[in-house]
Amino acid sequence: LKVHIWNIALKEIKLELRDPRTFFFMLLFPIVLMLILGTALSNAFTDTVRVEEIHLLYKNDAGTLAPYWTDFLQNLEQEGIHATGLTPGLDGREQVQNGNYTAYAEIDDRGIRFYGNNRNTLESNILQGILTAFADRVNLTAAVMEEMPEAAQTALASDMGSFIQESGLDPERKPNSMDYYGLVMTTMIVLYGSLSASMLIRGETVRKTALRLSAAPVRKSEIFTGKVIGGTFTNTFCFLIVVLFSKYVFHTNWGDHLGIVLLVLFSEVIMAVSLGLGFSFLFSEKAATAVLMIFIQLASFFGGAYFPLQEVESGVMAQLISLSPLYWINNSLTELIYNDAVQSAFAVIGLNLAAAAVLLVYSAFSMHRREAV
Repeated sequence: LKVHIWNIALKEIKLELRDPRTFFFMLLFPIVLMLILGTALSNAFTDTVRVEEIHLLYKNDAGTLAPYWTDFLQNLEQEGIHATGLTPGLDGREQVQNGNYTAYAEIDDRGIRFYGNNRNTLESNILQGILTAFADRVNLTAAVMEEMPEAAQTALASDMGSFIQESGLDPERKPNSMDYYGLVMTTMIVLYGSLSASMLIRGETVRKTALRLSAAPVRKSEIFTGKVIGGTFTNTFCFLIVVLFSKYVFHTNWGDHLGIVLLVLFSEVIMAVSLGLGFSFLFSEKAATAVLMIFIQLASFFGGAYFPLQEVESGVMAQLISLSPLYWINNSLTELIYNDAVQSAFAVIGLNLAAAAVLLVYSAFSMHRREAV
């Protein structure tokens, strides 16, 4: 590239980095939002549920099932569930209603009558599921007993084992609040770079330097190329600082494909710079900034920058979400980081570069038609 292009690019880089607004909006703003939102909304990104102590009150009139009920109670104790026999003279349902016990069960040879507590729904449902499993096993054993009594006795007397077992497919690979906001704040602030890009050409008019630049022995194509390079470098530098800060200070998970993540973000930078340039030629000075701000806020909101919107799957809201460029980028990065979906990342890179190409061609053509810069 010619010297003029590098000189113009270097001038834009120095101009942006010396501007305190660059430090505030492109560096401090996303980092502070990561800290505030990632800390304040941490509970919204955890599926850990705290279970209170479970206390079962029971009345045992089981008769022939009494020995097996005793074995069953021992299994309950191993699971941390406290079972207490009903004291004569007390009303079991009243004890549960008063909150003294999680649930009350009456056991006899006809079955189990269960009374839960609406104030401890989760714990009550756990007990109901366990007692249902025991009752089903008793019923199955009774059916088998008619054909093979010795096998039925062995089955009923065997160890019930653990009632609650958990398994999952790599359950740790999911974002916590800091992981989520570290990602979405970064992509949002890259899009904010379109505001500074809208001033790359128009800023010369604002600073009263457009005529001097037009009179200089420099081609418009060189001016345009140098400003695009300068704006792209500045925004790339800012998002790299944000990514590194979030990774090593907030411990944001950027996955095992950091290089591809950076390529996605770099393609977004090119798209954002092109967007700012395109809007600066499409609208007047004040209108371009206003329209860009509205576009960025809508794209951020529907792209999930402020709170997750993955659960919206139908309706008008889902259609609006699908139109946000930040939704495409955030979704592809999430798939890349947590599911190693490399193809979706390259698809978004192609989409960003295609949009940037259209906007750059329009901007270059519009600038070429002007007499001055």
